[in-house]
Amino acid sequence: IHSPFGQVLKAIRENEPRAVSLGYKVEQYKLAAFVMSAALAGLAGGTKAIVFQLASLTDITWQMSGEVVLMTLLGGLGTIFGPVVGAFLVVTLQNYLAGTQLPVTVVTGVIFVICVLLFRRGIVGEIGALIKGKG
Repeated sequence: IHSPFGQVLKAIRENEPRAVSLGYKVEQYKLAAFVMSAALAGLAGGTKAIVFQLASLTDITWQMSGEVVLMTLLGGLGTIFGPVVGAFLVVTLQNYLAGTQLPVTVVTGVIFVICVLLFRRGIVGEIGALIKGKG
């Protein structure tokens, strides 16, 4: 985020016309960010297929994209460990609820709404803010 490339991406996100007026080639930066994102996603998917020796179609549904966003928001957007914590919580919750009669998606949705209302920066973001506030 603090690198020159990251700063340009933040500038594009905040005010794209201003970034264009400053002389940045916005389309090239967007393309580079997209390519890096796709490369990391492909690496993760390939690694998962190698580790589990299975390539399932359940990983390429639109619901999985929503789950990734859910995991990121729960853990904390803009943090390093936030999405990891969010993924751990969501997967653990799904595995636990699979053995019960409770509807998994409804319970996950309720917990998501509660976390969004209570933890505006995500779980890791709120913990970081508490540590910074006390220190």
